[in-house]
Amino acid sequence: MSVKTEPRPESAPRSAIGESRGERLRRLFSSRIASAFAVVIAVLWTIPTAGLFISSLRPEDDIRTSGWWNVFTDPSFTLDTYNYVLYSTSAGGGLIRNLINTVVITIPGVIVPVVFAAMAAYALSWIDFKGRNLLYIAVFALQVVPIQMALIPLLSFFSKGLAIGDMTIMPAWELHGVNTIVQVWIAHSIFGLPLAIFLLHNFMRELPGDVMEAARIDGASHSQIFRKVVLPLVTPALASIGIFQFLWVWNDFLVGRTFGGGEATRPLTAVLGDMAGTWGFGWTRLPAAAFIAIIVPLLVFLLLQRYFVRGLLAGSVKG
Repeated sequence: MSVKTEPRPESAPRSAIGESRGERLRRLFSSRIASAFAVVIAVLWTIPTAGLFISSLRPEDDIRTSGWWNVFTDPSFTLDTYNYVLYSTSAGGGLIRNLINTVVITIPGVIVPVVFAAMAAYALSWIDFKGRNLLYIAVFALQVVPIQMALIPLLSFFSKGLAIGDMTIMPAWELHGVNTIVQVWIAHSIFGLPLAIFLLHNFMRELPGDVMEAARIDGASHSQIFRKVVLPLVTPALASIGIFQFLWVWNDFLVGRTFGGGEATRPLTAVLGDMAGTWGFGWTRLPAAAFIAIIVPLLVFLLLQRYFVRGLLAGSVKG
């Protein structure tokens, strides 16, 4: 005896034959309409940056009298503004010194917190010690503390030092020269550590425990496991956090303004606001200075973009 089955109509929706929600979203976002919408957003997002770059290359008189879009009908370009803001000794110039200060501040300001955060995250993830969970909660809670609340106490700590009775734990630091740069390093490391530890801890907790156990059986110490097993596996996550920290330190204004000391040690962002002058007569130099400030982080992001995307997706798919 044969049983007849009704043929499935060709017009039946795919969701009726078991299409998951993820598949529907993937099909929606890969459609031509979604692609066209993404292109429009990208173009609109790029227009201000393009306008800033074009304005930085225009003569000062053209910047004052017309908008940047007039370059398509009356093209005129010059590098005089870049030469002035980078090398001039007059007001609003000499930013090459501040650019070097920013590089000197940013490199240790990224390496130090990422290295310490990686070690702390491994300890909180795979070393069983008393009070581990309480310490992790304390680190997580530090993210709630606004930076503004810690600036004045930290500045007082640097300027007055730390003493217990007659014993000096840390002497007072003068707010000039190399000490100022070191203070900015410490401040950025302190403010960047809680979030970096929290994110790396989440990545490291997703690592398979069988790999750790096999390494311990082979006689590997925690130091060897961290260097030879964990670090290669969390490299994308380290790169992502490094990019975030780099952007935060490079674009920072508040910490650099508070701990930056004099003009000779201030980062680039701390002096951009003063370029226009008291009455705003130097505003035409701001496009060139602003583009100098954004070109380095833009290049870093483009060069490390593949690690950034892999780091964001790490741990999101199991199996």
